[in-house]
Amino acid sequence: MPSIRKNPSAQQAPAPVRRRMPPAEREQQFVEGAIRFFSRHGLDGQLRDLAGELGITHTLLYHYFPTKQALLERVYKDLFEGRWRVEWETLLDDNRIELPEKLTQFYVSYAKAILSPEWVRVFVYSGLSDRFITDRYFALLHEKLFPRIHRQTLKHLGSRSRKPPTEREMEQILGLHGSVFYMGMRRWVYGLGSNLEVSALSEIDAIYIEDRVMAYVASLQLKKAKS
Repeated sequence: MPSIRKNPSAQQAPAPVRRRMPPAEREQQFVEGAIRFFSRHGLDGQLRDLAGELGITHTLLYHYFPTKQALLERVYKDLFEGRWRVEWETLLDDNRIELPEKLTQFYVSYAKAILSPEWVRVFVYSGLSDRFITDRYFALLHEKLFPRIHRQTLKHLGSRSRKPPTEREMEQILGLHGSVFYMGMRRWVYGLGSNLEVSALSEIDAIYIEDRVMAYVASLQLKKAKS
């Protein structure tokens, strides 16, 4: 009986060779997965559950991040500190640009960088937990942002004062900053507003930011007129 010859093309193709990921690349993959995990489950989420979502063993995750705090340190560095841009400081220090235009340019760029669902939700969850991330981030803002806004505000008002902001002045600055952050809160925490499926800042959002800046500048002029 003649033997049946198999069609070589019908033979099962060899399984693809899985690429061995370099340690640094694998670690970054774990961090990105942790950011998504914490944005959904909060910072009280357990690393064992995170490992399950990543499809790895808890032991492997522990090899890269021996403690949860070590992982949160990396999340803060990548998601928060890593998104701060030196060019924002240059923009805010540029005395050739008037305050309304300067603040609008800054906050439009800033909002595009931070108002993602992961950024907003991890930040809120941190505030409801041990405030490790929120405290560190506000320290960054008090060092790099708020003093610059205060100096440029005084310049806009024609003041040469070098005093630190009063409590009332600081409250005005925080009000402006918080109003921009609330745009992300409304979208990614409350589920309100337009373009809910789009993480990028829309054109209409940029207009709203300009409105907030102009309200801040108007309040300065009103305060100056009353003094």
